[in-house]
Amino acid sequence: MSEDILTINDDLSAINAENEHVDYSEKSLQEILDIFSGMLENEDHHELYKNAEALKSAFYKNLNKFRSAAMPESGDGESVSEDTGTEDRQQERAYADEERRFKELYAAYKADRAEFNARNEKIKEENLAKKIEIINEIKALIEKGDVSQSFPDFRALQQRWRETGPIPASSHKDVYETYQHTVEMFYDLVSIDRELRDLDFKKNLEIKTKFCEMAEKLADNKNVIEAFRTLQKLHEQWKEFGPVAKEYRDSIWERFKAATSVINKRYQEYFETQKEKFKANLAAKTEICEKVEQMLTEEIKSAKDWLKYTEELESLRKAWREIGPVGKKYGQKIYERFRAASDKFYEKRKAYYDNFKSTMHENLMKKTAICEQAEALQDSEDWKSTTEAFVDLQKQWKEIGPVPRKKAEPLWNRFRKACDTFFDNRNKNSNDPSITIYLNLRSKKALVKEIKAYVPSGDEQQDRQAMDAFVEKWNGIGYVPIKEKDKINKAYFEALDEKFPFASKESKRGAKQQRHAPVSEKERLIQLYNRKEAELATYENNMGFFSQPSGSLIEHLKQQIEAAKAELARIEEQIKELENKENSEA
Repeated sequence: MSEDILTINDDLSAINAENEHVDYSEKSLQEILDIFSGMLENEDHHELYKNAEALKSAFYKNLNKFRSAAMPESGDGESVSEDTGTEDRQQERAYADEERRFKELYAAYKADRAEFNARNEKIKEENLAKKIEIINEIKALIEKGDVSQSFPDFRALQQRWRETGPIPASSHKDVYETYQHTVEMFYDLVSIDRELRDLDFKKNLEIKTKFCEMAEKLADNKNVIEAFRTLQKLHEQWKEFGPVAKEYRDSIWERFKAATSVINKRYQEYFETQKEKFKANLAAKTEICEKVEQMLTEEIKSAKDWLKYTEELESLRKAWREIGPVGKKYGQKIYERFRAASDKFYEKRKAYYDNFKSTMHENLMKKTAICEQAEALQDSEDWKSTTEAFVDLQKQWKEIGPVPRKKAEPLWNRFRKACDTFFDNRNKNSNDPSITIYLNLRSKKALVKEIKAYVPSGDEQQDRQAMDAFVEKWNGIGYVPIKEKDKINKAYFEALDEKFPFASKESKRGAKQQRHAPVSEKERLIQLYNRKEAELATYENNMGFFSQPSGSLIEHLKQQIEAAKAELARIEEQIKELENKENSEA
């Protein structure tokens, strides 16, 4: 009869390992070092083997978290404190010392474990030699055939067999089957005292009956893993005891096998359920990895966006921790993928902040230079050229990025003071409208760029309407400096010819609106409304050239805008009155 004994497979080992691990994620780096060091000092190999990798994972997870938390942050997207550099370097050295200490402990553990495993393998080989020797001694008793002398020796050999420790797994099956066969030969083939043999059979039957009862009771254990592991121990003990009487051998084994089948089935169902959970958990963790990897493809340009993405990554890390295990086969691989993507994200963030500080310093230098230029020009009485120079400086100022927070407001106040000084002097001492003329030139240049950027639809009627809108806007902009007039007009008509080749020169000059005189007061008012609306758009466009409205020049523009809005309201009211009159007459 063959008694096939179950063994714990790799999948069970994976489940047990994940169920037995202690959660060290809430421990500090020093606490983890103390725990690891204590285990090494106590030489508790079982606890070390069970917890070493969990300690390692928790240590590096917390180390990365603390390093990330120490990374410089920017709340408003414009500045990073410059006073934390020394403190950050001291903290980083502390983290480096703790990491070095952990690597030393981990290396000591690996060396100790290798030595421990080597000793165990040596002991197993020694046990194998002992058990083979016991089998040979039983065979010698069988060949001797003297029952009265041999049976006490046989009992002693059985006891030695049970006291001998484990042997290498590769020899386990063959050695135990040989031992069982040899013992059965001793009982069945050697003529011994039946009463003595029957007593031994009876004792073995009682013990194996108790094993059956214990195996059957395991069906009530709700912890499937615990029940399965206990069953393995019962199987190991079952093999240590000799046979029972022939009439009971099949029945007792069938009973034990039936109890084994119940536990086996429960475990298999549990394991299948675990595999589905592992699969779902792996899918969830893979999705998180993909989200982090997608972050790496994003072009993050501001500290505000970096803060948003960092918070999103921390949320994903939290979700990761809440997802259960994925099994031994994929656990390390998926974790390494997540960790690699996270590390790359933080490396990019660090590079951004390093570059951000450098950029802000460059911006500070540029804006300081603009302030110096403005201060050099603020007392100039060359109103035309200096006005244009200040407008250019204001445009440059707007195009330069942020500077350190502590420097931003004083620097802006310095620049504004120089601008206000010049424009106040200009408006007190000159009635020259050059500023408006130069701003009109800028408006026309901007309109030419807008025409060049236009993409024709292919529908002539729709494109003609777009062209008419450009022409009307052009005609609504006021005079430009004489020396620039021909140049800007040439650029304007070339842009129209390129985008609207189907239109006549007259329509491009706005002659279409001038060919027909208004046939009614209502049409006259509508045309007047359109012209005033174009004037208002010009004024508002001119206001856009100033980053911070201030000074008497800005006040003058504001007055023109308010007057234009009032005129538009008045004309609109007249048009409504005419429409009401037309409706009543109809």
